[in-house]
Amino acid sequence: MVKLYEAGHIDLLFADETGFSLKPYIPYGWQPIGVQTSIPTSRTHVINIFGLMSIDNRLRFYPTKDNIDSEFIIKCLDDYANKIAAEDSPPSVIIWDNASWHKSQMVLDKREEWEQKGLYLFFQPTYSPHLNKAETLWRMVKYKWLKPQDYKSTKTLKKAVMRILTQFGSKYSINFSMNY
Repeated sequence: MVKLYEAGHIDLLFADETGFSLKPYIPYGWQPIGVQTSIPTSRTHVINIFGLMSIDNRLRFYPTKDNIDSEFIIKCLDDYANKIAAEDSPPSVIIWDNASWHKSQMVLDKREEWEQKGLYLFFQPTYSPHLNKAETLWRMVKYKWLKPQDYKSTKTLKKAVMRILTQFGSKYSINFSMNY
């Protein structure tokens, strides 16, 4: 599929979703000896995001305060399918995992309609998140680009997440190896 993408025959996208809460994702930290630093935490849910990301750092994302389920995924993919149909774009192939809301009957029933608009779904093998480049995006946002001060409140966290995602491809980017 990468060869078809590189030749311009298809648009290749990686889809995944994630959630953000006031529980920081800080894997480690350094501080002077004898100085104690604390970061207040809370399990307060802030936002869920469904994203469609290309390996050349284009991102289309759909935020929601609600849980991500099949109905939400269908709304997002309907929006994207209508966009590519209106623009007369090359067919888009979405690579995503086998989450239950991705493989629900409601989603599978929409496949033919989406394919007529040029949107195709490709399910990765089970237990292979390393094959989904969108997983890398979420890891970068949570472990590298969000800063401890972004977790001060739901407002600051949501603002920081939206800033990062809006600036993805310009200020924030990922250099993917093309060794497939």
